[in-house]
Amino acid sequence: MSELAERGTHVDGTDAGDRVRTVFLGSGTFGVPILRRLTSHSDVAIVGVVTAPPRPVGRHQVLTPTPIGALAAALGIDTVLSPRRLRAPDAIESVRSLAPGLAVLADYGQIVPEPLLELPHGALNLHPSALPRWRGASPVPATILAGDRETAVTLMRMDSGLDTGPIVAQARVSLDGDETAPALEARLAGVAADLLDRSLGPWLRGALDATAQAAEGVTLTRPLRRADGRLDPARSTAELERQVRALQPWPGTFVEGPSGRIKVFAAEALPALPGQQPGALVPDGGNGLAMVASDGRLRLVEVQSEGGRRMTGTELVRGLRDWPRAIDGGLP
Repeated sequence: MSELAERGTHVDGTDAGDRVRTVFLGSGTFGVPILRRLTSHSDVAIVGVVTAPPRPVGRHQVLTPTPIGALAAALGIDTVLSPRRLRAPDAIESVRSLAPGLAVLADYGQIVPEPLLELPHGALNLHPSALPRWRGASPVPATILAGDRETAVTLMRMDSGLDTGPIVAQARVSLDGDETAPALEARLAGVAADLLDRSLGPWLRGALDATAQAAEGVTLTRPLRRADGRLDPARSTAELERQVRALQPWPGTFVEGPSGRIKVFAAEALPALPGQQPGALVPDGGNGLAMVASDGRLRLVEVQSEGGRRMTGTELVRGLRDWPRAIDGGLP
């Protein structure tokens, strides 16, 4: 008797109850509602979770699991794998030893090796964009930065490319134009959980086909860097306001003030006033603070100075003893 037969597993990756043995790969918060929904799906049995290793967090560098690792523990999932490199031969073998018939991925952060793409039911990825628009590492910030008025969640069958696999299903989402990255990601995560829930059964039964992505409209994103957070006064106020909303929580946005860096958590675009030069920090209504940009002023609504707490721009200005002289020189 084979090892698979001994544990009631069929060669097509189903268990004795004809549920498809499924491994979930994810690390970030986007995957949390998806994994939660997947564990209750009647067509699959979760046999393992793959996530990034725990990392030190906070001042005391406490070793902390990923949101997916924490959820897997709370759900009582026995097998949680945390390889540093999923492409390492021992990591691949650890996943294959679970005899999965399907892999589902959401916000994992590593390239999935070829052997895990060739499972009987493939590897499905939930991507928070209207593919082929915004492939890559930062689709939600890119959507906000571009001022898109619509986005989507795409369920695709993964191939060896970067978000290039054929599309299984897609759910369109209208945008209001005031979304922050964390709020939009949370909203799309709920849409993704619903999309997977209604698509998984038809996919496993062969009633849902995957369609190649369009060759037109392809755009790519890259991982965000700390330097991306600088608010450049040469840009328009509309672009800068979107940047503030798009780059939360990482890398955040900032300007250089008279006493050091000022983090910006919320901002508002205002018209220009005569005689103001781009780059200057100027009074906003006599109390608050604004940065002059190429076509207007960016009101700094919620800020944090170095070593300080989060506060309104008005509170920050009141704390400057030599206001307004301290900001007359503008930004470095």
